[in-house]
Amino acid sequence: MLQIGQTIIECVQGDITKENVDCIVNAANEHLAGGGGVDGAIHRAGGPSLMAELKAKYKGCPTGSAVITGAGNLSAKYVIHAVGPRWKDGLYHEAEHLASAYQKSLELAKEHGCKTIAFPAISTGVYGYPKEEAAHVAIRAVLAFIKTYPGFEKIRFVLFDAESLTIYQKYLP
Repeated sequence: MLQIGQTIIECVQGDITKENVDCIVNAANEHLAGGGGVDGAIHRAGGPSLMAELKAKYKGCPTGSAVITGAGNLSAKYVIHAVGPRWKDGLYHEAEHLASAYQKSLELAKEHGCKTIAFPAISTGVYGYPKEEAAHVAIRAVLAFIKTYPGFEKIRFVLFDAESLTIYQKYLP
């Protein structure tokens, strides 16, 4: 755990769909079409209203960006659907796109008055982003954002497995 001003940043192992926060970030795809992993879990827990709202409001979302919907059956108020990059070899601006996905998510949360937010490890599942590098990029992006735009009470990285938790904790100063 790290505290910067009023913001607590922490890493926990768990189920992001069970988080009691203002908004949950979903690791989405560019088509906002639902999928497996975190995306599938959030859509199952949130119910069909998530997909209905996505289809009604958006025609997709480019890599490195994010869109926001209500949270359906989740305890959160919002779900932010962030599109991280597919890992190729690190030479295709993957780090910039991943950092941007976190930054855009924080911008949307701030615009909607959210004080607490839960992130998964974006792009580390089927998109193949190496966990060590993803953790470094994610935490660096969050720290940079809150130093410029304070106001969050809690930013939580909710990691699915013990390995990811250990890695993310290593990069939290």
